[in-house]
Amino acid sequence: MASSTSPEGNDELATAVGQYVLGERSLAKAAESVGLSRWEFEELLEETGFTAFYGPRTDDDLRSEIEVARDLDE
Repeated sequence: MASSTSPEGNDELATAVGQYVLGERSLAKAAESVGLSRWEFEELLEETGFTAFYGPRTDDDLRSEIEVARDLDE
């Protein structure tokens, strides 16, 4: 899983998890920030007691996704 066991690596991992849980980063972006695949990061979340979130978290996120989907049809 995480390749670094250094304190700095642990801090980066904790930051990435925190940012994801708080909705500040997507699953993919949080995983990327610590050098893990999306699936490895999701597994790490589950091991630490968090659940991965799918789909938009807010009305603004939903509106943004709808706009992107509408643009794909054109």
